[in-house]
Amino acid sequence: MRFLLYNIRYGAGNGHRFHVPFPYAGYLRTSRPTFDKIVEFIRTVKPDAMGLVEVDGGSFRTGQCCQAAMIAEQLGYHYVIETKYGSASMAHKMPLLSTQGNAVLTRMPILSHRFHFFDEGMKRLVIQVCTERLTIFLVHLSLTYRNRQYQLERLYKLIRAVDRPMILAGDFNVLWGERELELFLGATGLVSANPERKASFPSRAPTRELDFILHSRELRTVHFEIPTVSFSDHAPLICDVEF
Repeated sequence: MRFLLYNIRYGAGNGHRFHVPFPYAGYLRTSRPTFDKIVEFIRTVKPDAMGLVEVDGGSFRTGQCCQAAMIAEQLGYHYVIETKYGSASMAHKMPLLSTQGNAVLTRMPILSHRFHFFDEGMKRLVIQVCTERLTIFLVHLSLTYRNRQYQLERLYKLIRAVDRPMILAGDFNVLWGERELELFLGATGLVSANPERKASFPSRAPTRELDFILHSRELRTVHFEIPTVSFSDHAPLICDVEF
């Protein structure tokens, strides 16, 4: 089974043009040109399941179209998407932020799904998707160290309740390095699909390992790569696993 993890930055693009004519101006332009390239990349990768971080659920950037729905329709996937902010967040009252979320897409039918929300941080969403043989968790953790540790504690409790093969993937924002995850990995028994600790950020010249695909020991990684792709500020992660 092939799994793809990709923080696509809402299809807003990357590089010097992203900051023209002012910093982060790319977030305010149409995302369609870059998004179309991302879709074609996904088509070539042919993942069986994927976790997409920073997905536009339908703002002015996409002409009010949901990016996850467009990928699902064009490439043949089942999907779930949710806004990444907590229900009480002011982000829900802001037109652009209210559509910013994460999504899980899979070729296998989705038997059930749940949206969990952390109590700390601005980005609070945890997506849990169950297929016939696999449970997938997708996260985008806080930029604040203390909030990340609280979020990892909550993730540990969610994972303990699952007794079947699983993948936990996402942008973990471990700005202090993988050492932040040592206790979490030891407690959960999850294994990184990237034992060589290859970096994925920034995509043009990666120096930091911020994105992770972790899996339970019922799965075995048979192939892992981080392609040289710079449609976003993060590079994608591709992992082939066997049950």
